[in-house]
Formats: sequence, C-alpha cells, structure tokens
Amino acid sequence: MQSILIENQNQTTITGATKILSSTNTQAVVELANNTLILNGNNIEITKLDLENNLVVFNGEINSLKYNKKSQKIGIIKRILK
Repeated sequence: MQSILIENQNQTTITGATKILSSTNTQAVVELANNTLILNGNNIEITKLDLENNLVVFNGEINSLKYNKKSQKIGIIKRILK
C-alpha cells in the first residue's frame, strides 16, 4: 500500500517506498512498487529513511509530484524480433 502525506507543504511522508533513486535539494526520486515518484521543490532533504518498513520522510517545500510508470526491461531478442 502506498500513501503520500504532505503537511503544510513542508513535510512529506511517503509509505510504500522501496528505494531512493536520487535526492538533491530541488528534486527527489523515489521508487515505489509499480511507479517512480518525482518530487520537485526547494530545500528538499531526507529526514527519515526506513526502507525495511517502506517509509521515507522529506522536509522542504514541495511544489510538484509526478508519477512515472516503471519501464519494463525488454530483452535483446524481443527488440530484434520487433
């Protein structure tokens, strides 16, 4: 189960996180079970990371969230036969 809780645009709690793919002060990319979540904003920092319980908490001003579907890896034989 995944959920996103944004409090006062300054603290964001995400459950269902499986991996942090990248994190800068303006963008964070979080891998979820079937999607990738991209957070954009200012002064973004990870304040809690507990991947055993699939939880991550960010502080900072969040301006946008975007989901991307995970790309499926296509084998070389499928690419050749396509």
